[in-house]
Amino acid sequence: MPHRPITVSGVDVTPLCDAVGPMGPAIRRPLAEMFAGSGLPDEPWVLHFHCYLLRDAAGRLTLVDTGIGGIDSPAATWAPVPGTLAGELAAVGVTPADIGTVILTHLHSDHASGAVAAGRPVFENARYVLQRAELDAAAGPMLDDVVTTIKDQLHVVEGDADVAPGVRVHLAPGHTPGHQIARAGDVAMTGDLVLHPVQLDDPRLRYLYDGDQEAAARTRAETLAALRAERAILATAHFSEPFLRLTPAGATPVTGPVTGPVTGPVTGPVTGR
Repeated sequence: MPHRPITVSGVDVTPLCDAVGPMGPAIRRPLAEMFAGSGLPDEPWVLHFHCYLLRDAAGRLTLVDTGIGGIDSPAATWAPVPGTLAGELAAVGVTPADIGTVILTHLHSDHASGAVAAGRPVFENARYVLQRAELDAAAGPMLDDVVTTIKDQLHVVEGDADVAPGVRVHLAPGHTPGHQIARAGDVAMTGDLVLHPVQLDDPRLRYLYDGDQEAAARTRAETLAALRAERAILATAHFSEPFLRLTPAGATPVTGPVTGPVTGPVTGPVTGR
């Protein structure tokens, strides 16, 4: 079942858990190797694969990322397919045809494979928002199986852009050339800007699978500093708790409903793993 939503600036934000599981052996490495310099212990890294459903006051629906897809998706080589996004949407009374806008933070297989199934767009009535730099860099199965299938529904942007009422995207390159985050009020849906809680403690820690590790670290540090100054809420892709309120001292999970500004029940600090 989906996590509880929060409401900010008139937009309901509902986390949808598409899957939970470790990386498959094809790409799995010790944590200390994936996050060099972190000192993380060699223990299983269980990822949560979150997408986010946004509903504005008029009932218009935006989906941020589409998850890992089916058993034959490009993510099947390493992720715990099939994803359960369709069931998560159904649990909150939404069908794929209801979605008007899909924001793809980037074209990695665990974020965009669920955009298509059986050679057709899953979200038949949606615009798919993608950065120009990401489209230009598309290759392999994500180009052949995903981008080619949704090409007639693409809404290509360059840099920061308003893409739906109350929803804006911001270019955040490094993990991929056209990686973007999405904002709705105080909530920032961060895609793979930050992969592991240890990077909240030290945004300079590099991730093995960042396309440009130097650029990703720079973008992460700058973006997190700006979001922290706002006391914004991160809506993360792979943490166990989807919502984290940034504070000057760290970050705290948001465990209850939030309405309006960044307020609401929280639990203890998140530091490291």
